[in-house]
Amino acid sequence: MVPVEFPAWLTAWLAGDDYTIAREILERGVAALYLVAFVSAVNQFPALLGDNGLLPVRRFLRHPYARKQPTLFRRRYSDRLLRTVAWTGAVLSALIVAGVLQPTPTYVFVPVFLIVWFLYLSIVNVGQTFYGFGWESLLCEAGFVVAFLGAWDTAPPITIVFFVRWLVFRLEFGAGMIKMRGDRSWRDLTALFYHHETQPMPNPLSRTAHLLPKWFHRLEVLGNHVAQLVVPWFLFFPQPVASVAAAVMILTQLWLVLTGNFAWLNWITIVLAFAGISDPVFSWLFGGADVGGIGASDVPLWYALVAVAVTVFLVVLSWPPLKNLFARRQLMNASFNRWHLVNAYGAFGSVTKERYEVVVEGTADDPSDPGAHWLEYGFKGKPGDVRRLPRQFAPYHLRLDWLMWFLALGSRDSPWFEVLLLRLLEADTPTLKLLRCDPFDGEPPRAIRARMFLYRFSTRAEKRRTGDIWVRSEVGDLVPPVSLRGRQ
Repeated sequence: MVPVEFPAWLTAWLAGDDYTIAREILERGVAALYLVAFVSAVNQFPALLGDNGLLPVRRFLRHPYARKQPTLFRRRYSDRLLRTVAWTGAVLSALIVAGVLQPTPTYVFVPVFLIVWFLYLSIVNVGQTFYGFGWESLLCEAGFVVAFLGAWDTAPPITIVFFVRWLVFRLEFGAGMIKMRGDRSWRDLTALFYHHETQPMPNPLSRTAHLLPKWFHRLEVLGNHVAQLVVPWFLFFPQPVASVAAAVMILTQLWLVLTGNFAWLNWITIVLAFAGISDPVFSWLFGGADVGGIGASDVPLWYALVAVAVTVFLVVLSWPPLKNLFARRQLMNASFNRWHLVNAYGAFGSVTKERYEVVVEGTADDPSDPGAHWLEYGFKGKPGDVRRLPRQFAPYHLRLDWLMWFLALGSRDSPWFEVLLLRLLEADTPTLKLLRCDPFDGEPPRAIRARMFLYRFSTRAEKRRTGDIWVRSEVGDLVPPVSLRGRQ
């Protein structure tokens, strides 16, 4: 039987052979962030959402809504199963980062990448408020799309490359529109008078950035508007315009990396933006060196059919987020399906002007005694000790610390906090491992309380005089002293 040969032109248009370096960065970069996310789940999920967690998954799975979610945990959850899922995802992600799987056939590589995607989707869909962040959906969507760039036996399908650009467009333009619609301070260019100080989790350079002149902060906001509202459109222009647009977005995201801790939001935006940079542009950047051309220069017919089908599927799913971009009541960080594919994104539609912090304290003394000695629990990322310089954690995500920021803003979705206080009263070891320091060295305190403070960065003069990074003043009690029965 003579094999049927198909004309080359049938698939030649689909071959994005000028984007082989971009494919390497996209696949390895997204896999690296999956690796970070899975390690984060191993370290934090059991204490936050496990069998003895603050919001146990077993209880969540009793709700009809939870039973409809695509997840490996739909019928059964255990901390052991969670660790198995997370470590499996971490190992597979590491293999992609190391380039071990790229030489395998595409019919092997793509399913493996999709397994990574589904393993993490399984975690996100039972993660409740601790996984209710826009970058969780972003990582899920990015993993699904980037998987179809294929292995080295095929050229990157150009439709998938452009869909990654469409993802970056929604991410950046959506964030820009939500700012313009959400808060006057973005429109009058004053938002960054406050943001570096009031952001969820400052980093070592946040105070330096906050103390920059106000004219510089106005330029920051203006540059942000250009980078998010104007530049993304040029991702769809011919080269080298698209590469220039991608470079501008990468540079602006690097500034955000330098001045704050936003988990992997900035890092994944940087990685995805490389979808706009072609191999010839990389060659030019490296002084004319011959770079790129990694893998095949064409797309096999069978995979062309797969890539086109996936592209059509994703385009159909794009209609709700497209409408949302131009809707008067734009949704921020919304998923339109249970698979977290083709979502709506946005961040900091409003900027808080003052920073409040919840400080949790315990005592070994009689809590009714005015002379009782109260000791403060230290969190890893959120401000507490006024002399402690904020640390750099991103792209690692400290989920409890982020939820403490929302709690201080008055979040109503905080039943977990009562359980946190209970676990501290019990001196629960997994819970204490989420903290930077336990002032009672593993022993249960007699009572716990939570107080509200107003924080601000110290001025340069205050820093020279006192050595303090923060200045804080007490606002009042959030939770009065509470004890376990029999321990009062």
